[in-house]
Formats: sequence, C-alpha cells, structure tokens
Amino acid sequence: MTESHAKELSDLEKEMLVCTQCGYCRSVCPAFEDQGWDSSVARGRVILAYGMLKDRFDIDDSIIETLYQCSTCGDCERRCPSNVCIVDIIEKARKELVDEGHALERHKKMAENIEKFGNPYGESASRAEQFGKTPKKAKVGFFIGCTPSYRNQNLAKASFSILDKLGEDYTVIDEVCCGSPLQRVGWKDEVIQKLVDNNLDSIEELGIETLVFSCAGCYNMFKNHYPEFRELKFKPVHITEYLAEKDLPLKEYPKTLTYHDPCHLGRHAEVYDAPRKIIEKIPGANFIEMEFTRETARCCGGGGGLRAAFPEMSERFAGKRVESAGFADVLLTSCPFCVNNLNVGKEFIKSDIEIKDIVELVDELL
Repeated sequence: MTESHAKELSDLEKEMLVCTQCGYCRSVCPAFEDQGWDSSVARGRVILAYGMLKDRFDIDDSIIETLYQCSTCGDCERRCPSNVCIVDIIEKARKELVDEGHALERHKKMAENIEKFGNPYGESASRAEQFGKTPKKAKVGFFIGCTPSYRNQNLAKASFSILDKLGEDYTVIDEVCCGSPLQRVGWKDEVIQKLVDNNLDSIEELGIETLVFSCAGCYNMFKNHYPEFRELKFKPVHITEYLAEKDLPLKEYPKTLTYHDPCHLGRHAEVYDAPRKIIEKIPGANFIEMEFTRETARCCGGGGGLRAAFPEMSERFAGKRVESAGFADVLLTSCPFCVNNLNVGKEFIKSDIEIKDIVELVDELL
C-alpha cells in the first residue's frame, strides 16, 4: 500500500473499528439484496477495507469487484446505529485500488476521457455552444453538467427554457466535468483538483453569486466535496430549490405522480422538500409517495460507478425501484443518472410508466 493511501485509510481506522458487525445495513443494501453475500454489504466491505489497511491479504478480482459493486447510495449510513462513515471508507479503499493499478477498465476509459476532453463521454463539442450560450458576467450561473450536455440534452434545454421564461439574467460558464465520477471511483485527488480549479476560476471570473444545477451529482460534488479542495465564493443551489421559491403558473396535469429521491440530492445533499413543493404547485396532479421515500428512498443503481462497471446489476436495482412505483402514471425524479437508469429498469420489467425529470415536466407546463 502506498504511503498516501495508507494514511487515508488509517485516518478512518477508528471508523472501521466502530462497526460492531450488527448487520443492520443488510436490511437496506440493494447490493446485498441482489448478491446475498456478507461481503456485498457495508459490514463486509468495512472488513475488507480494514484488511487492506493492515495488509492481511493480497488483492484479487473478488475483492475489487466487491468494493466496486456499491452504488455509494449511503442508505447503510442512515441505518447504521454506530454512525460509521461507510461511504468514505469505501471511496478511500477505492483510491488504494486505483493507486495500486487495480482500476476497472470502464472507469479507466472514463477517466481518460475526462482528462482529455473534460467529460466522461469523450465528446469534443463545446457544451455551452451546443445550446447557443456563451459565458457573460451575471450574478446567477447555470452549470450544465456532462450528462445534460451530451446525453440528456432535453434536461439542459428545459432548464434554459424555464430560466428564460422566468426572465432570469443568468450565464453559463466555461465548464469541465465536476469530478464527481472520478471521486466516486477513487481517482487521484490531483486530477480532481485540476477540474475543481478550472470550474471555480471560471465561476469567479464571471462574478457569479448563485450557481444553479440540474444534475444532482454535480450539485452534491460542489456542495459537499469542492470545499475539501478550495473555498467556494458562491452559493450552490439545485434547480428544484431555485424553482420551489418561484411563482410557477403551471398548466393542469391530471395524472397520478410519484417521486424518486436521488441519492446524491437526498441522503447526500439533504434536499427533500424542494421537489415536493414544486409538485404541489401542479394543478390537478394526484401526488402519492412511494413506499420508501425521502431518507429511506431505495437506490436506483445509477451512481457510484456501478452502472458503468456492472450494468446488469444496476439494471436489476432500477427494475425493483420502478416496480415499486407501479401505481403511478408518471415517476418523477431530479437527476439525469436516475432518469436514465430508471428507464433501463422500466424496460427490464416491461413497465409502461412514464419517467421524467421534474424540470422537463415544469417546462412543459409553464
């Protein structure tokens, strides 16, 4: 083990030893529900991380797979009676794996694309210019994000459309990947630092005071992890928080709706009320909560590098989440990764439910 990562894991040694192996995490872990092995649940992964710290075994494929078959959803932390920082332990263990040359091939490719093109998809087109936008001085900024820029462009277009309809004076920035995908899979801090500096320099040059995000992953990265690299001189706000406080004259929508809380927006960033405030503004809508919601919301399997490395496993997570929303006409969420993976789950279980980002629905009705 390298000295740097030995220190990173040793800083969490007390956290690992606090785990009492009670097994409460088994009741909420989607990976354990899918795999059925103790190594696939938080307490098993904590043991593996501790074994790595103490050099108790040689790292093999089974250990690598186990540590990466976690979506880092954080539901185990909510359930843990000892308040162990399980996600931190897993991400630090992944840093060691990457540093020791055990990165997964799909994650390697993603990282190479981010370093070369500034996004995980290897796209060379300028994200802002695709939407006819150029950076300018403004107090409100909008961070497009990689996935809305290159894969879920309807989300970016809907976000711009809403801001325009509301008469907001806003700007885009000269952005690159926020670094969240690399942070989740254990990439080097030096690589992430370059992305952080690029984005923060661009934001500060434009005099932005409030930065709005439609991607939950980007928002969580800025809110909870950027301050670990550099001080923020602006306020990060998810677009649901931004819109929840606005007067939204929406058209009637007489359908039964439910809402899936993204892990990055919910448990990680603690934004639960804002999306529901927006739904309450929709005339004629019948809103019904899912069985597991807010803090207890089950993960769709789209995060933590799981979808990239283990797509079939991620698909099964998503299928179960969509199945639990079967009573609704429309399943809303507020994260492009959740939209994409829930649609995969929809196809997997052959459901006819409609899946939308809440921003797209607001734009339709505004």
